Amino acid sequence: MTAIIRINASRPAAAGMKKAASVLKKGGLVVFPTETVYGLGANLLDKKAVEKVYEIKKRPRNKPLTVHVADTASVRKITGKIPLGAGKLIEKYWPGPLTIILRDRRGGKTGFRMPDNKIAFSLIKRAGVPVVAPSANISGNKPPTSAKEALRDLDGKVDIVIDGGRTAIGIESTVVDMTGRRPKVLREGAIPKAEIELI
Repeated sequence: MTAIIRINASRPAAAGMKKAASVLKKGGLVVFPTETVYGLGANLLDKKAVEKVYEIKKRPRNKPLTVHVADTASVRKITGKIPLGAGKLIEKYWPGPLTIILRDRRGGKTGFRMPDNKIAFSLIKRAGVPVVAPSANISGNKPPTSAKEALRDLDGKVDIVIDGGRTAIGIESTVVDMTGRRPKVLREGAIPKAEIELI
C-alpha cells in the first residue's frame, strides 16, 4: 500500500522528510515533486530499487536514468571532474530545470540534475545518496504535475507519495549533452534551446 505524506512545499516538515528519506535510502521508492514534474525516486546505489523503477514505469532498459543531486560534490564522485562548459551551465541554472549529461568515470554518459524545489532538495540531501528520478508515470503517459496525477499510474506500486502541491513549472527539464566539443540540446524543456546555445 502506498503511503501519502502531505508536506508544505515552502516549509517542508522535518518528520515527514526524515521518514521519506529513510525509505529512499533503504531501497524504497518515493514519488516527490520537483519544480518541473513529479519524479519517481530510487537510490542509485541500490540495484534492486533501480530495477523496480524500470519495471514499474515499463521503461526501455536502454533509456538511462537521470541522477538527482543536492550538491556538485556528488557529481564529481561519479564523473571525477566537471568540465568548464558544464560548470558555467551549473553556475547559471542549478538548482533548476536543466539536466546535464557528462562523462562518468567508466567512460559512459550520465545525466545530472539539481532540482529547484525545497521538498526534492531536502529529500535528496537527507537521504545522502544519489537519487534517480524519472517522471512518476508509466512511460508514454503524460508526466504528472500533482500527487493525484502520479497516483493514477503508481498507486500501490511505490512506498510513499509526497504531496507537495502542483509543480511550479509543469514541463520537463531541458536536457543538454556536454560530452562533446559543443553543448547539444537533446530535449528542449523549461529552458529554451537558444538560451543554452549562447553559453
